[in-house]
Amino acid sequence: MPTKKSPQVSVSAPARRHELLRTAAEVFAEQGYNATTVRTIADHAGMLAGSLYYHFDSKESMLEEILRTFLDELWDGYDTVLDAGLGARETLQALVTESFREIDRHRAAVAIYQKESRQLAAQERFAFLAESQRKFEKAWLATLERGVADRVFRDDLDVRLTYRFVRDTVWVAASWYRPGGQHSAEEIARQYLSMVLDGIAVRT
Repeated sequence: MPTKKSPQVSVSAPARRHELLRTAAEVFAEQGYNATTVRTIADHAGMLAGSLYYHFDSKESMLEEILRTFLDELWDGYDTVLDAGLGARETLQALVTESFREIDRHRAAVAIYQKESRQLAAQERFAFLAESQRKFEKAWLATLERGVADRVFRDDLDVRLTYRFVRDTVWVAASWYRPGGQHSAEEIARQYLSMVLDGIAVRT
């Protein structure tokens, strides 16, 4: 009597594509974009380099999709916050929290963006990075300026300096944050906001 064979579990093309992008993002973040080859990504994915071309035509295509996916999700969250009609302080809090959630979802993509965006933005294919940066700066500066005008932030606040401080303080977390760690993205956001909005000195 013939024995029954176990059914083969196949991975769908979209699922495999997502898995490969996640692997590529981790490699790009760790080794740098220029130092990473298609073969390197394939090795980490446990496949032949030629097989990778079934899903992507180049490492540039992979990087573009990684960064576009991250920025599209970031702006979905930011636009929801900015359209909510919140006060300036609440908007700032929500933007910081949303930023940490994106670091949690796309830590490797954020690290790539931090390290590579300035150089990449000079290429026509990645011009969307510079546009996103301009949009990002405009949203944060407008929130800070509104807070000063509404007297919820100090009137002597240098809004551009504050924007740079908050931006760098938040996004540099991608270099050390690991999903599933001791603190959730929301908990870290609360701590950061406490330091930014209330300071770290004991009030007397």
